[in-house]
Amino acid sequence: MNLRRDVFQAIADPTRRSILMLVAAQSMTAGAIASNFDTARPTVSKHLQILTECELLRSEQNGREVIYHLNPNKMKEIADFIEPFRQMWDEKFNKLESVMKAYQNRDA
Repeated sequence: MNLRRDVFQAIADPTRRSILMLVAAQSMTAGAIASNFDTARPTVSKHLQILTECELLRSEQNGREVIYHLNPNKMKEIADFIEPFRQMWDEKFNKLESVMKAYQNRDA
């Protein structure tokens, strides 16, 4: 049974977020990615499998090596989902800042 993984569960893990940051800067092999972590290579491979199943990364066979690339389209889907929340919090912080400035000016 192949269950589709939840992209938000995938990015909840700090190791997977670190892998995404590495691969965002440069496409890499599993070995190159694993060399950045103090964990066993099979552990990193499991993280890569999860990120690939979520389509955050895509793998490309290059001879005997597998190169991992960031999938910008999937990252954009996450950003698009989060954007309304960011806007809402920006508005709340702007209102709070206005209230604080008005309060400070009242005491001046």
